[in-house]
Amino acid sequence: MLTERQLLILQVIIDDFIESAHPVGSRAIAKKEVIPYSAATIRNEMADLEDLGFLEKTHSSSGRIPSEKGYRYYVDHLISPNILHQEGNVIKHMIQDGFFEFEQIVQMSAEVLSKLTNYTSIILGPEIFETKLKQIQIIPLSVSTAVAILVTNTGHVEHRAFSIPEEIDSSDLEKMVNILNDQLHGVPILQLAEKFNAGIEAMMQKYVSDLNNSYQHLKGAFLQDHPVKLYIGGKSNMLMQPEFNDVDKIRAFYTMIENEDEIVNLLKQSSEGIKVSIGQENDVAAIKDLSLITATYHLGEGQMGTIALLGPTRMEYRKVISLLSILSNEMTDVLYTRYKDED
Repeated sequence: MLTERQLLILQVIIDDFIESAHPVGSRAIAKKEVIPYSAATIRNEMADLEDLGFLEKTHSSSGRIPSEKGYRYYVDHLISPNILHQEGNVIKHMIQDGFFEFEQIVQMSAEVLSKLTNYTSIILGPEIFETKLKQIQIIPLSVSTAVAILVTNTGHVEHRAFSIPEEIDSSDLEKMVNILNDQLHGVPILQLAEKFNAGIEAMMQKYVSDLNNSYQHLKGAFLQDHPVKLYIGGKSNMLMQPEFNDVDKIRAFYTMIENEDEIVNLLKQSSEGIKVSIGQENDVAAIKDLSLITATYHLGEGQMGTIALLGPTRMEYRKVISLLSILSNEMTDVLYTRYKDED
């Protein structure tokens, strides 16, 4: 157990280092208004905190910097979320003002979050296997081409152009779309292929003259891969952090950011609520020197997405946790209500 004096000194050191990125010495701490102790007393306590693993001494300075253990204790015991009126209002107005599609809301959220923090933001859309079909539409573009539009209950819209053979009658396509909307509304996206093959074809036989040809073209237009959607803001923000003068670190980070599968797998491990992973606590090698903070948002019916911020371990934890909490709550309130009403 740390003493009250050690707790105060540890908190002041971490707050100072987060702001300055420079090692903190005992004389600098002694000048703080909240510190009633002499520099000699502070030096002794800093040495004890170093022995306990909460602080580290750098080679270039007599000051100390927080260790990952120190950051973990700081996050778990020494901070509470900030009340961010200005930033909170920015997020609320962005989401609540105007009617935006799901993808627009998420993309804007990623960009605003990166600007408010100067870190890299990543937002993962709801799991595709939890996303359900809301509506199918066919819009003819010419005699031989059309666009198939698939709308999900999360507001995600996919457009697929496909060719229409001359022998297919446009009225047959219309009949097929009506049957599909009737039979597939509310079906999870990953179950569409199964439903296509389970009885719908036989039902269409009664109404469509050239079923075989028409059915295969329409089926091909809708049963393509549905990748999980990722939205990233502030990729270059990491370049502004003094910790990232190392070219190898930057290269590893950018390689990971460009690998969507790796990011998806990383964020899918996030538990519900807010989670903070510091340095070596992260499983991915490219972010072993970073902190990853994630928060979840909901669209109802068990559908959950993830918001994440990547930054140095010298991260403004109070601010970031507060912003993620605000954004998570706002996205959940707006998106859950909107798509519940539309179902």
